[in-house]
Amino acid sequence: MAMTRPVFYVSDGTGITAETIGHSLLTQFTDHRFVTDRIPFVDSPERAREIAGRIRDIGLSHGTRPIVINSCVDPQLTALVAESGALMLDVFAPFIEPLERELGTQRLSRVGQAHGMADFETYHRRINAMNFALTHDDGIATSYEDADVVLVAVSRAGKTPTCVYLALHYGIAAANYPLTEEDLEHDRLPARLRNYRQKLFGLTIDPNRLQQIRQERRPNSRYAQLETCKREVAAAEALFRAERIPVLSTTNTSIEEIASKVLTTLGIHREMY
Repeated sequence: MAMTRPVFYVSDGTGITAETIGHSLLTQFTDHRFVTDRIPFVDSPERAREIAGRIRDIGLSHGTRPIVINSCVDPQLTALVAESGALMLDVFAPFIEPLERELGTQRLSRVGQAHGMADFETYHRRINAMNFALTHDDGIATSYEDADVVLVAVSRAGKTPTCVYLALHYGIAAANYPLTEEDLEHDRLPARLRNYRQKLFGLTIDPNRLQQIRQERRPNSRYAQLETCKREVAAAEALFRAERIPVLSTTNTSIEEIASKVLTTLGIHREMY
């Protein structure tokens, strides 16, 4: 069995950037096993030294050199984290020097500066989109006039986390509609969705994976039985085909990839915030 390599996403902010890029890198190495940890707000020398010691100790316990995907902008903090002995992969390093040459100026390595770039309009758009996602989750509200996207799927196929991601990262008003057993008895859209066909995107999932997820939520219930999952997934996919609704499997797809596919397919262009 391959040795498990510890990987740390280290940042002076939330660490989401480092984690997103790092995850994309690690998925290229399918023959290796990784255990990952996101370490945010490494924004002082004291915190950096503390984290370096933690990374060093975990590396020793695993008997292998850790990997750090780093997005700290302060070179001093990066150097302190590097004292852990880990392989340091700096998210920004490949781009800083070419940008400095092109722009004719040196970067300002100020902690937290990237977070100051958001304006109030962007902030409020994200908050409003998040509120929309929560009030239109799992069919709570069924008026989709103001929705940018309506995700349609059986229960536990990944609708809610995708809606939340679209809201927080793109300011997208994303609603979701859970297909019930009654809906799945017919190969046509539920009445509440027919006026919003251009906003619909279907999600599907492998029945075996769905059964595992449902079993964690409602152990040994009819809802979590494999036959129930197979029947619902098959009916949902038949509905999507009959109604020509675009669909994507969430089984082995990250939320980032799902969100990107939804936006591209529906022709929605929105900057990532």
